[in-house]
Amino acid sequence: MKQPRYRGRFAPSPTGPLHFGSLVTALASWLEARTAGGDWLVRIEDLDPLREPPEATGQILHSLDCHGLFPDEPVRFQSKRHDAYQDAISQLLESGKAYRCRCSRKQLQAHGGRHPNHCRNGTAGVGNEPFAIRFALHDETSHWHDQLLGPQQQQVHAEIDDPVILRKEGFYAYQLAVVVDDIDQGITHIVRGSDLLDMTAQQQQIYRALGAQPPHWLHIPVILNDQGQKLSKQTHAPALDDTRPAENLVQALQALGQNPPSELATRGVDAILAWGRANWQRQAIPLTSRQARGITPGTHTRSDH
Repeated sequence: MKQPRYRGRFAPSPTGPLHFGSLVTALASWLEARTAGGDWLVRIEDLDPLREPPEATGQILHSLDCHGLFPDEPVRFQSKRHDAYQDAISQLLESGKAYRCRCSRKQLQAHGGRHPNHCRNGTAGVGNEPFAIRFALHDETSHWHDQLLGPQQQQVHAEIDDPVILRKEGFYAYQLAVVVDDIDQGITHIVRGSDLLDMTAQQQQIYRALGAQPPHWLHIPVILNDQGQKLSKQTHAPALDDTRPAENLVQALQALGQNPPSELATRGVDAILAWGRANWQRQAIPLTSRQARGITPGTHTRSDH
């Protein structure tokens, strides 16, 4: 049976400019797609306008351009996809795989994740109170093979772990939108940070509930700051310096365990990306998170899976 064409993507949320950790993920996903002879897409996950500075999207796309990471199709914006997400929610509600929930976070915490308003079985009406919509998980020990980490197993619990797919404020949630768009865009392989690993089992159930097979997964280690925290807006990660893309790309290759030659940093972006494509070794990616500073080329030990 012929395998479908590789289709990967980089999907940042525009809560601020790209930082080094974002570049590492973008580069890894780009290299995976390029070495597979496939397509690489960019999607802006702009679902929460309250957390998104108006200039962030332009900054992100400018940074990608400066680093030579150009998508094969027009950039997709989730803010323009509300109808598709609403259609998916309607489908899940009609099939009994989603439900309206008016429980507060405090109520759920007080009841060990159980719903004191009996939201899941639909016996308590929501009335005029604001409500979220949650996906109805079923109890499962989920198994999948991560292309870096090897065999994975995760237990999900019905009701306790049910993710929100539409927030009370009316915003569509990541857990729904990411799956709807991956299905619609025919994404076959996902490269993302290991901080999202715990969401995989839940997302696999959403894929199947919407009639699709889950993609292949590759979770790479996150990049840490000097305090051992993941680089993010919340930890005040500095923005990429777009005036030094060659140095940034070489450091990202080092963070991915690719051991580029020292003279590569003196060459242009195109030459660095060409070297990356010709020498990409997925198995060299370190299994543990690394600090953004002080990264030097070298070899990395890893366990076999």
